[in-house]
Amino acid sequence: MWINKPFFKYATGLILILIIIVLFGKIDYFIWPFQKFIITLFFPILIAGLLYYILRPIVQWLSRYMPLALSITLIYLLFGALGYVAVKTAGPMIISQVSHLVEVVPERAESIADTSKTIIEERSPDFLSVNKVKDYATDYLESFSKKISSNAITIFSTITSALTIIVIVPFIVFYFLKDGHKLKPYLLRHIPQSVEAEGAKILADVDKTLSTYIVGQFIIALADGAMMYIGYLIIGLENALIFAIFATLLTVIPFLGPFLGIIPALISSFLVSPFMALKVLILMIIVQQIEGHLITPQVMGKRLDIHPLTVIFLLLVAGSLYGFVGILIAIPAYSVLKVIFNNFVRFYKLRSNTK
Repeated sequence: MWINKPFFKYATGLILILIIIVLFGKIDYFIWPFQKFIITLFFPILIAGLLYYILRPIVQWLSRYMPLALSITLIYLLFGALGYVAVKTAGPMIISQVSHLVEVVPERAESIADTSKTIIEERSPDFLSVNKVKDYATDYLESFSKKISSNAITIFSTITSALTIIVIVPFIVFYFLKDGHKLKPYLLRHIPQSVEAEGAKILADVDKTLSTYIVGQFIIALADGAMMYIGYLIIGLENALIFAIFATLLTVIPFLGPFLGIIPALISSFLVSPFMALKVLILMIIVQQIEGHLITPQVMGKRLDIHPLTVIFLLLVAGSLYGFVGILIAIPAYSVLKVIFNNFVRFYKLRSNTK
């Protein structure tokens, strides 16, 4: 009978699941605790996963010569010492440069505004009312200050959440590094034995893809940041360290990150002189050429061969849906799905040919 056909059973199950999802979507108070639970866990696990892939190669190398738990502890002590040295040496410089930037930028912006005002008044006194512009700017700053004051509780809550994540993440990373090798056998025990080999291949490919991308992006970001810092020093840009750190952090965003990373340096250098801004732009182009032709091929290889247009579309869609987090995870998520899809297609063809 047609009602007993497998297709009818699967279709009925799918329709029921969709109906349940729609009903739950209408009951916000019911799904809100689940959303809160997922959001609370998401960021610590995401950060811990990134650190796990970055630290895992070092831990695997050390574990050849000592117990695994001891090698993880040694890595923690080593990075803790490096962090302490970095804060002691670079911390005062960063504070000094931030203070200098906060002090100098408004002065230079005001100087440019005064010059523009003089030019406007001399050449076209009726073109623009400077007083209206000043009034508009004052009103905007006052409203901005009020918004900051009204959102003080939200800001405090965000800072508290960030501090909580900073405390919790090292413990999660420790257990990821200690017990991460048990995940693959655990997952394979829950799939049919007939497809266990295919499942193991998919898990290995996914793990390799994530490892290649995360470790590769980390190395590229450090290399770009170091080259930008040296370049900023060579061209004589003020506050080179904080601009280089900003560029390093933004480089983790594929394709668009390097362009976004130089925006603060461009603005600051333009306030000094247009020629300095041009030097910053040329420096970024040189660094990107070195990265694209020398560093990325060595670090990434051709494993994550994604067309630039695909990258742009992925970043636009993910950014519009999930903000910065979406931009951060769009490429690795796409790469993992691509690996899974390609493996399924390959396994299907192999099984079809053997029948």
